[in-house]
Amino acid sequence: DHDSADDTNINRMVGLTANDVAAKALKTDVIAREILAINPQANVQKLACKWQECERVLRDCAAIFGCVDSFGQREQIERFARRFMIPYIDVGMDVSGQEGRYFITGQSILSLPGYACMRCMGFLTEEVLAGEAGKYGAAGGKPQVVWPNGVLASTAVGQLMSLLTPWNDELTVPLYLDYDGNRSIVTLNKRLAFIDQAKCSHFVGHDALGDLDW
Repeated sequence: DHDSADDTNINRMVGLTANDVAAKALKTDVIAREILAINPQANVQKLACKWQECERVLRDCAAIFGCVDSFGQREQIERFARRFMIPYIDVGMDVSGQEGRYFITGQSILSLPGYACMRCMGFLTEEVLAGEAGKYGAAGGKPQVVWPNGVLASTAVGQLMSLLTPWNDELTVPLYLDYDGNRSIVTLNKRLAFIDQAKCSHFVGHDALGDLDW
């Protein structure tokens, strides 16, 4: 993350303090501090830059979590992860509606090499990419979203753990989970019942794989 903390982050970034905001601390420094406070032996590599500027580090990861605001960035990260056969987990949420009637929604999507991608699942479409919306919609500049973010982050970690430490011999990790913050429930996305989850037509052939700079 290349960004510095400001007061719009303080109500949704765990560990961020008023002193950090005043000092315009790098978000990477804040998060590294929180991790090392829990486990001083943790191996933390801070990269205060955009992900495109450290892609060679990401290329060697076992998995990538994407927590970006725009659909265009989601598409780029998924393409990168697919090229290097890396599982990608996309996490996001939004607040929509109008005064007196708001709706909190979100998703945790696992884009797994050899399985359906976010286009297959209907999450990324040309219409969505062309009509890229703002960040948190009707919620304003300082939405209190730390609790739905926490639910979605834990859900995403659960998807990864099911890949790393499966409970049985079959792949049972749900690829697309919806979050309804108004009812506080996580459900399997209904689109999965109408697609071949074990097949993707968007990332096929040698042109979709390998290092372009090699």
